[in-house]
Amino acid sequence: MRFSVNIPNFGDFADAHTVTRVAAVAEEAGWDGLFVWDHVVHSKVQRQGQPFGDPWMLLTAAALATSRLKLGTLVTPVARRRPEQLARQVATLDALSGGRVIFSAGLGGPIQDEFGSFGDSTDPKVLAERLDEGLDLLPRYWSGEPVNHEGRHYRVDDVTLLPATVQQPRPPVWIAGYWPRKTPMRRAARWDGAVPLFLDANHGVAPPVDELRDLIAYLRELRGDDERPYDVIVGGMSDPKNAAALIEPLAEAGATWWDERQLITGDDFYRLDPVLRRIEQGPPAL
Repeated sequence: MRFSVNIPNFGDFADAHTVTRVAAVAEEAGWDGLFVWDHVVHSKVQRQGQPFGDPWMLLTAAALATSRLKLGTLVTPVARRRPEQLARQVATLDALSGGRVIFSAGLGGPIQDEFGSFGDSTDPKVLAERLDEGLDLLPRYWSGEPVNHEGRHYRVDDVTLLPATVQQPRPPVWIAGYWPRKTPMRRAARWDGAVPLFLDANHGVAPPVDELRDLIAYLRELRGDDERPYDVIVGGMSDPKNAAALIEPLAEAGATWWDERQLITGDDFYRLDPVLRRIEQGPPAL
């Protein structure tokens, strides 16, 4: 099992210098990854007056401060971005980091605030179509080969984006979604990993083991005889004193990453001091 640190791209972590510090301390303490949220406004009510940083700029700062840490967003709403621009951002970070990027995608939300505030569609079906079409385009852009595409939402006329990503055929792609909703998990089964959220386990709370088992059984059924490596990322808030009791059952059920998260019900999750204290304690020992 691998262990990552999860931070939002607002509050204290809107500052790239702060994220640089977090990344360097995380690598030194033995963590395997750093994942950053990808929001523009998140909740306009809850985040009123808070600064936001661009996640790809924050991850660039993290890449320059580290040499081993895996880096990525959790998660990027592809429907909110132009796929060609997103492809360049990921490829540039992959080159800068020496091939350490993991790309995670999802529908994104809250939809009214993140999309509707800017005159964009708030129809989940439209956003899901754009997500799937964008996901299909990204690996083609990352390949460095010519791309032609005529789709419902995007058109590409003989474009070759260079350089290709360092990781070939592409960086790992993880897909997020709420379980037990099956549509996002069917999407996740087609890629390299699943980042499930659980309706009865809010951010910072570890998921129920039985629900995780059900999800992994469903993913395995969908993937059939596909033997390529596949990741399942779960997370929550752990105490080093009893982390094994919390996380080992999840690892035995099939989770491959533990993503350390603060509870979203308070304000610690966007404050440097509590996050840094947990990072300095090091990843859970199983």
